[in-house]
Amino acid sequence: MGVFLGLDVGKSAHHGHGLTPAGKKVFDKQLPNSEPKLRAVFDKLAAKFGTVLVIVDQPASIGALPLTVARDAGCKVAYLPGLSMRRIADLYPGEAKTDARDAAVIADAARTMPHTLRSLALTDEITAELTVLVGFDQDLAAEATRTSNRIRGLLTQFHPSLERVLGPRLDHPAVTWLLERYGSPAALRKAGRRVWLKSSGPRPRAWLSD
Repeated sequence: MGVFLGLDVGKSAHHGHGLTPAGKKVFDKQLPNSEPKLRAVFDKLAAKFGTVLVIVDQPASIGALPLTVARDAGCKVAYLPGLSMRRIADLYPGEAKTDARDAAVIADAARTMPHTLRSLALTDEITAELTVLVGFDQDLAAEATRTSNRIRGLLTQFHPSLERVLGPRLDHPAVTWLLERYGSPAALRKAGRRVWLKSSGPRPRAWLSD
């Protein structure tokens, strides 16, 4: 490698730190998260030093653009996992966490401890993105479960019989609509069976009728 370019990625800008194999600093600047700006830096380093290895600490989301541009510019790419990054950072002097320091740690780790890096094939990026999406899905499912349990707990306190009917079916739009529009046992009783059946659609009418 001609240059090890560590990038501490961010939403609007990244901080880049470049080291030669001998440890000489050849780049230490903030980079806007812009394809032309990133490409200009990669091309300039490649023209002067040869092969450039771009290392990031986050391969998905905010790290996706610099990785894509680096590949297209002919650079090699790698990923330093967060746990390894934190452990290695403890070996360096200073406790202040700054973008410049993190970028320098990433670059030096790639230069001196290449075994800590992970290669980044396209399939790895897809896997990382899917992991993020699955995480969001799991968070939403957990939140829905918490909300459902909270509603069932309140129904049990005020009207156990109503909870037995509606509690297991809180995910149905008709039940949500009834609870939003008629928020108490008295209001539900006053609305009458006709409103219940009208709001439910054909499938849930049997258990609402019961």
